[in-house]
Amino acid sequence: MYKVYILHSKKINKYYVGSTQDLNDRLKRHNEGRSVYTKKGLPWELMQHFDCMTKSEAVQLENKIKKRGMKRYLEDINRGVAQSG
Repeated sequence: MYKVYILHSKKINKYYVGSTQDLNDRLKRHNEGRSVYTKKGLPWELMQHFDCMTKSEAVQLENKIKKRGMKRYLEDINRGVAQSG
């Protein structure tokens, strides 16, 4: 099982999307500054996550979210427009 997740940093007002098999560990690593891209935005808040059966499915969803834009994708979910799959 894979997770696709969206993080937000209030410090730099940016979103980040990624995928992992261990969401708790990955979030911990982001907030410990062990990810080059997210280091400058500490702390990161988990905004949303989605379950995917395969790595391929997770990568496809991650790319779909990136193409739409993380903030816009979250807004679509709140309006009932976007779907996780």
